[in-house]
Amino acid sequence: MEIDYKDHGKKPYIINIEDATTGNDNYRTTIWTGSKLQVTVMSIQPGDDIGLEVHEGIDQFIRIEEGEGVCKMGPSKDNLHFQQKVMDDDAVFVPADMWHNIENTGDKPLRLYTIYAGPDHLEGTVHPTHEDAKNDPNEH
Repeated sequence: MEIDYKDHGKKPYIINIEDATTGNDNYRTTIWTGSKLQVTVMSIQPGDDIGLEVHEGIDQFIRIEEGEGVCKMGPSKDNLHFQQKVMDDDAVFVPADMWHNIENTGDKPLRLYTIYAGPDHLEGTVHPTHEDAKNDPNEH
């Protein structure tokens, strides 16, 4: 079954999330945006990362489908005291207002999906590369 990589938000939608995640080659693709929840799939290239960030008032769930890396979290961007390796099938829970980053330490893309409770990106956001995400004026 071919995946339609567009935002299907605000209407009922069913997808094989593992296939959508492992088949995504974009840095970030938003596949569903509701009023209180958003799902994106990501492909982080070797040596790259999600980017150090904090989501104010938004909890986040991250599921690693393929690859390996290291997750760092802490109360400020200069204090990432929590660090742990992550790999296939790991789930990462990021509390609201917690600085965090996941770095790809492997030799193949780190593929993951993330659920934001509430939405963090504009509906329909697609960033083919990390550089595109950094240069998007709608990203913080």
